[in-house]
Amino acid sequence: MSSSVYNGDCKAQSAACKVWVKSKATRSRYAKIALNTNDDDEVMDPILLVDDDLELCQMLAEYLHLEGFEVDLAHDGQEALTLTTRNRYAVIILDVMMPGLNGFDTLKALRQQQGVQSATPVLMMSARGEEVDRIVGLEIGADDYLPKPCSPRELLARIRAIIRRVGLEHQAHTSNGAQNLQLGPLYLDSHNQSAQLANQPLALTQTEFRILHCLLGAACQLVTKEALTRHALNRSLGPFDRSIDMHLSNLRRKLNQIAPDAILIRTVRGAGYRLLEGRPDA
Repeated sequence: MSSSVYNGDCKAQSAACKVWVKSKATRSRYAKIALNTNDDDEVMDPILLVDDDLELCQMLAEYLHLEGFEVDLAHDGQEALTLTTRNRYAVIILDVMMPGLNGFDTLKALRQQQGVQSATPVLMMSARGEEVDRIVGLEIGADDYLPKPCSPRELLARIRAIIRRVGLEHQAHTSNGAQNLQLGPLYLDSHNQSAQLANQPLALTQTEFRILHCLLGAACQLVTKEALTRHALNRSLGPFDRSIDMHLSNLRRKLNQIAPDAILIRTVRGAGYRLLEGRPDA
């Protein structure tokens, strides 16, 4: 397929998406008026939407606002990074293909920031739906990846799943059931969601921490791919879903960078995964 045809298809799909969002937002607005709801009394989760498509940003912002979210907009990577130093967000929705600082570079810079904003969940979106783009996004710290154009209802469902998962984790960590876990040189602090390997800090995304916590909590027993997906991503495993595989690949790389073969994530073909203590290099 030629690039002109591809670009034409993307533009047509984007236009259709905008029409859908606009009609959905209008219906939601009329529904709220009919029900006489008062948005001023609602506590809205703050979201940062980063996309250079100004029209789509405005439409999605209206749609998400009507669904109960407070939305800040940024139209380039640098503007997004500036906002993250000033505000705390429940989720960041980040487009990949932007002029200047693209989505990948923006995500890298966000994860390198100091402070709690560096761990903010990020859902990446891109008109380029190739597997390599999804892999790159997940490997550099994205929590989820959604190809564009997408159904706004699916975007909304992904956002709510991320927020629900974070809320459940916070509830668990502040309860009496929160516990620290250890396997050999690997130590997880459940309350602070931090990790150490061989007495060195292990820089993990929230998703990677959840995967490691689930595997370590199983005490070297087998954890199925379905269970790991539900625990880490708070959704069911799809028939062609490789998100967990990508996160595990990135996690193995980080473990080996600090202490090669000290901690092993074994794949049991057709069954799941098991975390084991290995034999680190001398």
